Amino acid sequence: MKGTVLGIEGTAWNLSAAIVNENDVVAEVTDTYSPATGGIHPREAAQHHAKYASTVIRKVLEEAKEKGVTSSDIDAIAFSQGPGLGACLRTVATAARMLAIKFNVPLVGVNHCLAHIEVGRWKTPARDPVTLYVSGANSQVLAYRMGRYRVFGETLDIGLGNAFDKFARNAGLSHPGGPKIEQLAKMSTNYIPLPYVVKGMDLSFSGLSTAATEALKCNSLEDVCYSLQETAFAMIVEVTERAIAHTGKREVLLAGGVGANMRLREMLDIMCTDRGVSFHVPEKRFMGDNGAMIAYLGLLMYNAGDILTIENSHVNPNFRPDDVDVTWLE
Repeated sequence: MKGTVLGIEGTAWNLSAAIVNENDVVAEVTDTYSPATGGIHPREAAQHHAKYASTVIRKVLEEAKEKGVTSSDIDAIAFSQGPGLGACLRTVATAARMLAIKFNVPLVGVNHCLAHIEVGRWKTPARDPVTLYVSGANSQVLAYRMGRYRVFGETLDIGLGNAFDKFARNAGLSHPGGPKIEQLAKMSTNYIPLPYVVKGMDLSFSGLSTAATEALKCNSLEDVCYSLQETAFAMIVEVTERAIAHTGKREVLLAGGVGANMRLREMLDIMCTDRGVSFHVPEKRFMGDNGAMIAYLGLLMYNAGDILTIENSHVNPNFRPDDVDVTWLE
């Protein structure tokens, strides 16, 4: 694998650009949209991305130049094609098209979910894992099989991160809610029964979040946060364990922003140890949405000849990972 790719991520609240080559991340710059109140407002997030895109891209090019990599070394421009918030995706795609035209290089449209997996495989020893991908909008258990990443289980309603954020808003906690729930959960070991909703290999978090909010009426915030975490994480660890049993794979990879939670890591590690499989987590900078993961999958796809014309570079807010033909793996 050879080449240098500039990638732009902007599916939701993180605007991030990075330049990578086959060896490492050359440079990365991120500017995060932070709502004054409530959760992510798609229009405001897109306006943030439009306002700061040129600054972020200029800074990443300047950082790369300081390390001896110039714009003439860039072989392709990669961008998050989906899934994500439509307004944000369109803003980032427009910036990517402009750069591809300016530098006269190919354009690569990257599936955001698969980028989380591939950067995890790049930055850990995992080679052919079952991946638990948990972020704000996405919660899926995936594994590579017969030319595609297959989804073995997923949320039927909202992603785990969004479920945590929904509960946090109702509890009066600021966005993002996940880290605050994690800290409050450490202050309790009193478990309150909450709905445990696993349907076959799929999951449901919406009712769990609502039930946790109701539980606040007669329980402490610390107790509810602890119980919400324990229930949600037990659900996703169970589905991950079933996927291991079904596929026979010997590795588990944790990906996505929710994967920064140390209690989730602890529960997965216990399960993997009991099953005799290895457990892998990339460093925190590669867990949340980041430009490096877009650039790296863009590099893999560029080397496989999987590129786009400007005319075919439309975004897809509902872009499923199992819709992608994986051209970069044998």
